[in-house]
Amino acid sequence: MNNKLKIGIIGLGTVGQGVVKVLSKYDDIEIVSCAVKNLSKKRDVEVKNLTKDAMEIAKDPSIDVVVEVAGGVGILEVLSLAIENKKHIVTANKELLARHGAKLFDLARENGVAILYEAAVAGGIPIIMPIKTTLSANEFVSVAGILNGTTNYILTKMEEEQLSYSDCLSKAQALGYAETDPTGDVEGYDAMYKIAILANIVFNKRIDINRIYREGITNISEVDIRIADELGYKIKLIASAKKLNYDNRDDVLDIRVHPMLVSKNKSIADVKNATNAVLLTGFPVDKVMFTGPGAGEFPTASSVVGDILTIKSEIDNCKNPLPMTVCHHDKYAYQIDIEKTVNCYYLRIDANNEPGVIGRIGTASAEFGINLSYIIQKNKNQQDRATIIVITEECFEADMNNMITRLQKDKTTKVVNRIRVM
Repeated sequence: MNNKLKIGIIGLGTVGQGVVKVLSKYDDIEIVSCAVKNLSKKRDVEVKNLTKDAMEIAKDPSIDVVVEVAGGVGILEVLSLAIENKKHIVTANKELLARHGAKLFDLARENGVAILYEAAVAGGIPIIMPIKTTLSANEFVSVAGILNGTTNYILTKMEEEQLSYSDCLSKAQALGYAETDPTGDVEGYDAMYKIAILANIVFNKRIDINRIYREGITNISEVDIRIADELGYKIKLIASAKKLNYDNRDDVLDIRVHPMLVSKNKSIADVKNATNAVLLTGFPVDKVMFTGPGAGEFPTASSVVGDILTIKSEIDNCKNPLPMTVCHHDKYAYQIDIEKTVNCYYLRIDANNEPGVIGRIGTASAEFGINLSYIIQKNKNQQDRATIIVITEECFEADMNNMITRLQKDKTTKVVNRIRVM
């Protein structure tokens, strides 16, 4: 293929326009057409052929690569048809890949085309290709990271400006970091899709997102942020996947998304604002961390265009380009339930300011075999109620749930928040 690489773009929002702008300097790549929802909407770029029908792009025989930056799972049928018509796919759609990646990758393998998705996980941070190439000699035991810039921005501002969650969310929305409906970000869905994709390529297993434990940041208060800081921690929304030896099996994966207290001694604790980070642990590399912008017009466009150029460099030389991107595994991972995991915990407890209350907390922990590494009474309020902070040693999630239930039955104590410790 010595002529121009011809592409069709589905979606011309912030990222799509960034892709068009970056591609404008490449004379050997031609944008044949773009599919958009609103033909009359004013945009920062001009594209000669606009259509409301994405199927036109999937069917167009002149198009070599379909670039999908529209988002959502409704595009599945379009991309499936594009693959059947032997078109390569570049996508930034993490939800689509997390929910329907198995179908798309099987279809791509059958039709001898590539699906590249560097932008789907960490925006402008290169992570997919490094795992598949430079780091391919490693046997990984874990992958974890800050995979959502909106939540990291909110938690950073809560810490630095001592504002409430709601105030920082409003600030993020005003700056365009958070959507009008921020549910996908603040409840952990976005990070869940991304860790599912990462776990898939790191452990060569298909992932059932319905079995990923997910918890957002809406219950984190400025009080928790301040106390964590005093104890030497920062609170981050962490998405993680790690391999466990459990129940005589060595192929068990613990995949989850939830807030964590992260020691200030850990490099990932220093990742601020909308920046993302991915931490890989394995042999022989040990630990390696990637950081950078996880979203935005040009950072995401950087990854999308990088994938386009990767296909361009290969398509002239071989019939089936980029064999390393072909998904050969078809088995689903054995994913452990959160109740069976082992963690350290931070508890913030509201209790009567009276003799014996700390002793009752100790008794409740002992009842379920939980050792306390730290317990302190912080203050008391006008209602003569005290704030008691507890950090535990490692214990089973199920035992911690039982301890909390036991404390909630005691009218003198109320567990206000529980956060796991990284």
